[in-house]
Amino acid sequence: MMKRVTWFVGGALAGAAGAGVAKRKVKQTAAALRPDKLASGAAHRVGDAVREGRRAMRAKENELRARVAGAEPTSLADELEPDDTVLIDGEPVEPGKVLVLRQVRETTDAPVRRRRRA
Repeated sequence: MMKRVTWFVGGALAGAAGAGVAKRKVKQTAAALRPDKLASGAAHRVGDAVREGRRAMRAKENELRARVAGAEPTSLADELEPDDTVLIDGEPVEPGKVLVLRQVRETTDAPVRRRRRA
């Protein structure tokens, strides 16, 4: 008889604990799916996408300006001799693992206007 009581009490406790965990998970999910949370998350994702798009646009524009100016991009591996070593912070690295960026500045006399954020 004691075995049955023990198993019944154990099952009841496990069921109550499981129901409590499930209730907590449902409340967390419902709070995460509220309209204001969904809208703010979407706004952040859209903002990140716009920033990434602008960054890519600037990079492509700089590349095109460099091509127009006659400066074709070259590989560091093309400019090295077979026995040359590339060091970054005193550590040798493979030439194919190095990315060298050159900045191309516009030569216009017009002032650059920047937008102010409120």
